[in-house]
Amino acid sequence: MEDVLDVYKRSYDRKRPVVCLDETSKQLIGQTRLAAPGRPAREDSEYVRNGVANLFRVLEPLGGKRPVKVTERRTKLDWAECVREVVDGMYPQAQEIVLVMDNLNTHSPASLYEAFESAEAKRIADKLEIHYTPKHGSWLDMAEIELGILSRQCLDRRIDNVAYLRSEVAAWERQRNAAKAKAHWPFTTADARTKLRRLYPSIEMRRGTSP
Repeated sequence: MEDVLDVYKRSYDRKRPVVCLDETSKQLIGQTRLAAPGRPAREDSEYVRNGVANLFRVLEPLGGKRPVKVTERRTKLDWAECVREVVDGMYPQAQEIVLVMDNLNTHSPASLYEAFESAEAKRIADKLEIHYTPKHGSWLDMAEIELGILSRQCLDRRIDNVAYLRSEVAAWERQRNAAKAKAHWPFTTADARTKLRRLYPSIEMRRGTSP
């Protein structure tokens, strides 16, 4: 936990940007009955399931970049492609990208080697300084907070196909980026040691012994 908090204390460096990555799923729900022409649109209680889409959320807290990548699957290969886009598409001039994410089994440099040739996988991996959030500590990933905003403002309704999902997310992303909002993270290591003291291991000293 303190490792991630220390990363968030770093000053902005365009050559070594701090980037958060998280993902979530969106169930695609279609209507079975549409309102008659001229009638107000309404959602019927009946619906059809059209599968599940995945959304990768990338957030650069200090730079204000926050793209969303919609995929049809949630595999190691999809994660690897997303990371390559971060390296080559978002930060081609960066010397290194400081990547914060949770420790899902797909979120590993090993996934790069499954997706690409060894030389390409190593090229991408060498551009990454990875910091994982601890188990049950995914709330430390600022991209998860952004996913919550995306869910409330864009995904809290029926969307029936991937193409429509991509267009709606892209429209939301443009509006969000136009505001140029940057993430502010006030929670520090000192706060963690005080407020989350129960999560730290305790050392009990026997009476009469010196530390």
